[in-house]
Amino acid sequence: MTDPVGETGRQAIQRAARRAFTQQPYAEVTLRGIAADAGISPSPVVKHFGSKERLFNSVADFGGAADELLAAPPAVLGRHMVLSLVTTRRAELMDPLLRVVFSLGNTDERSLLRERFREQVTARLTERLPGEERALRAELIAGQLIGLGATLSLHRSGAGAAATAEHIADLYAPALQQLIVDGANECRVSQGSPRSPPRHARSLRWPKARAGPLRGLPRRLAIARARTPRYRSNRG
Repeated sequence: MTDPVGETGRQAIQRAARRAFTQQPYAEVTLRGIAADAGISPSPVVKHFGSKERLFNSVADFGGAADELLAAPPAVLGRHMVLSLVTTRRAELMDPLLRVVFSLGNTDERSLLRERFREQVTARLTERLPGEERALRAELIAGQLIGLGATLSLHRSGAGAAATAEHIADLYAPALQQLIVDGANECRVSQGSPRSPPRHARSLRWPKARAGPLRGLPRRLAIARARTPRYRSNRG
């Protein structure tokens, strides 16, 4: 075992702690077990975090991840969030959000992860969104970000691993951006006054029949011709 120091050692401890706290009840997690999973001795764990409670609080904290994810104006927020998530995963070898999934269904201390996620990620995202139904759209955006992290974890050696962060953003960000901005525009349109049809659609309308002496003229002419004797004899 080695005793890594600095940011690299801290990240190794955090990765091991995330696995431990999300997969085991809080009471069963030990600093010694986390150190063993990280491949280090227990002393760096105590040096960096001091206690199991402080280490758990760092795992349950999404504030830093939210700061990075939301550090862009709404007009480009979707692309920024995808780039931030992918680059963070690759730089730190861990996903900034995915650990909240492993807390689902648990009623012990791990429920704190869900509460923190709602407060620090979903609620803050809701405040940033324009338009109507902000809470619903924020939850859907958070779900898409978690889904992106899950599929990149599932396919660690797949096409996503070989693709650049920019290319992943090209493909994935438009759906997020629609929920951020375009979704709000659609809400405003649907709740506003009915829009008139486009000009080209108006030009295709059939003209209304005009009232007056010429209305029904073709039918009257046909009846008159049918009553003419010469016309009947010619047809016979």
